[in-house]
Amino acid sequence: MANSPLTPGVVPGRLQPDDYTRNFADKAPPLTAHEAAVAADRCYFCHDAPCVTACPTAIDIPLFIREIATGAPAAAARTIFEQNILGGMCARVCPTEQLCEEACVRMTAEARPVEIGRLQRFATDTLMTREGHPFMRAAPTGRRIAVVGAGPAGLACAHRLAMKGHEVQLFDARPKAGGLNEYGIAAYKTVNDYAQAEVAWLMGIGGIAVTNGKALGRDMTLDDLRAGHDAVFLAIGLGGVNALRAEGEEKAQVVDAVDFIARLRQAEDLSTIPVGRHVVVIGGGMTAVDAAVQSKLLGAESVTMVYRRGRAAMGASEEEQHLASSKGVRIVTGAAPLRLLGDGAVEAVEFAYTRETETGLELTDETFRIRADQVFKAIGQKLEGAPEGIALSGRKIAVTGPGRTSMSGVWAGGDCATGGDDLTVTAVAEGRDAAEDIHATLMAEG
Repeated sequence: MANSPLTPGVVPGRLQPDDYTRNFADKAPPLTAHEAAVAADRCYFCHDAPCVTACPTAIDIPLFIREIATGAPAAAARTIFEQNILGGMCARVCPTEQLCEEACVRMTAEARPVEIGRLQRFATDTLMTREGHPFMRAAPTGRRIAVVGAGPAGLACAHRLAMKGHEVQLFDARPKAGGLNEYGIAAYKTVNDYAQAEVAWLMGIGGIAVTNGKALGRDMTLDDLRAGHDAVFLAIGLGGVNALRAEGEEKAQVVDAVDFIARLRQAEDLSTIPVGRHVVVIGGGMTAVDAAVQSKLLGAESVTMVYRRGRAAMGASEEEQHLASSKGVRIVTGAAPLRLLGDGAVEAVEFAYTRETETGLELTDETFRIRADQVFKAIGQKLEGAPEGIALSGRKIAVTGPGRTSMSGVWAGGDCATGGDDLTVTAVAEGRDAAEDIHATLMAEG
């Protein structure tokens, strides 16, 4: 092996081949049929189940778990997919510990919820391995809808519209459909190219034509889409990355975390991905954790996450924070970057401790430095390329109700629109609900 965790700089191949296989294995292996039956037996099948209320897609969780318990996992999967057509991915990446499982009544007595996420994966995996698609298209309506963006919101919207009998043209700027499911999630969460397998399965409904490599504003305009379609759904995501606003941000080896994750996800050989010996990740959300953990799994000697506020304010769940710590990632809170130091390439980052005040976050005079030959920015993304003439709220597309924008015949959902919380499951709900509203609107027009 030419390189090791101690090799200076940013280099590939720090580990032995077997290490990559082991490090990037499935984070949460699937339940066996027996394990699923035992896990399902813990559910109380509550009548007014708080877990359903906590689920952004309102899956009937007690029903699907009862179906598993009675030996009908395929029926359980259909119950899930009726509400969340990307239920398989959400079972893998959804922060269930903050949503349905946190609301589980088992938490009150035992502090251990029913394993809803793993049971959902067991059901959806069971059905997806069978031939055919669980839903059929309605009679053709003769209506054509353009969906821009093939991430969770766009895919959910396209599937629901196709199921209603509409013809859907799905456009995406990247070479593959899937959005952040394909390009923005840690590799150990979605092994065996699951994102593409799920897209292929979803397309089994029929009536969806996918065009990759087409970006709104570059290859087509909103006016063109409106002229050629009966409705348009925008699910363009957030293409820009927020700036650190710190001196030296332009230095070499200061990288956007989302780009690093995307490159890793698309790599056929993980040993070819360069990673620093000393890595600093700036940010406190899920993306920051994914970048930090995967840096460590690629062989970085030291990885430090730095977040400007306290742990309670971090976007990453407690479970994700624990995962990072368990992999050897150091988490520093209450500090913000002042300047990135180095001659050409970054060599260290200087931080200032922060304090919360009535007027907001302030920097203190106390500073410290962390050695770094690679820095990942994970401080959030921003909307880029919003169509001219469409109303914005803050830095996102303004929507009312089920995704209606200020422009007639145009809906929006997912990360690009107001009201969401940047979760896959929320994006799915928004895409699904917008599709229902588009369908109702078009049918009312006659």
